[in-house]
Amino acid sequence: MASGEALTTSGYIVHHLTNLTVGHGFWTLHLDTLIVSGLLGLFAFLGMAKLASKATTGVPGKMQTLVEMLVSFIDQQVKDTYHGKSPLVTPMAITIFVWVLLMNAMDLIPVDFIPWVLSMGGVHFFKAVPTTDPNLTFGMSLTVFVTMIVMGFKVKGFGGFMHEVFTVPFGAKLAPVNLLFRLIEDVAKPISLSLRLFGNMYAGEMVFILIALLGLWQLPLALPWALFHILIITLQAFVFMMLTIVYMSMASESHG
Repeated sequence: MASGEALTTSGYIVHHLTNLTVGHGFWTLHLDTLIVSGLLGLFAFLGMAKLASKATTGVPGKMQTLVEMLVSFIDQQVKDTYHGKSPLVTPMAITIFVWVLLMNAMDLIPVDFIPWVLSMGGVHFFKAVPTTDPNLTFGMSLTVFVTMIVMGFKVKGFGGFMHEVFTVPFGAKLAPVNLLFRLIEDVAKPISLSLRLFGNMYAGEMVFILIALLGLWQLPLALPWALFHILIITLQAFVFMMLTIVYMSMASESHG
C-alpha cells in the first residue's frame, strides 16, 4: 500500500491489523494506540469539565441531562455492588466507562477512512481502535489490579491482608494451599479482564474488515453490523466497569 500496489485479501487484513510503531523489541511503542487513547481521554476530560462548569440547577440542556443520567446510573451500580467506603470507586468507574466506550466507538468509523486520510501524509499503518490492542487492555487491567491491591492493604491493613492471603478459604493449617489459590485468583483477574475486552473488540474489528472486502456488496451488511456493534461496544465498556467495581468490593471486604 505504501507504494500504491493492490493488496491481496490477506495483505489487506494484515495491513489493517498492523500498528504504527516506534522502537524495537520489548520497548516497541504502539503510537496509534497511545495517540488515539490519549486524545479520547483528553476529549472526555475536557468535555466533562466544560460541561460541569456550565451546569445549571435550572432546566438542564440535553448534554447535561445525558451526563447526569450516566453519572446517576453508574453511581447506583457502585452503591449496589461496592459495600466499602471509598471516594475513589465511583469516579474511577465513571472514568473507565466513558473512556472505554469512546475507544470502542472508534470501531464505528469505516475501516478504510482513517488509514486513507493518514496515507496521504505518509502514514501507512494505523489502528484506530485502541481496545483492539492487548497492550492497552492489559495496561488498564494492571492499573485496576494495582489499585485493588493498594485498596486491600489500606482497608485491611498489612496484618489483615496477609491473614486473609494465608487463611482463606481453608484455614491457617493449609496456608501454602491458600497462598497458591490466592496467587492463581489474583493473576487470573487482570488477564481475564484485559482479554475479555480485547477479544470482543478485536473480533468486531475483524468482522468490519471482512465486510469491507466485499466492495459494493458490503452495503447491506455494514449498517446492520454497525448498529449491532453499538450494543457490543457499550456492553464491553459496562462489563469492564462492573468487574472493576466488583474487584474493588472484593478488596474491601473482610473474610474474618
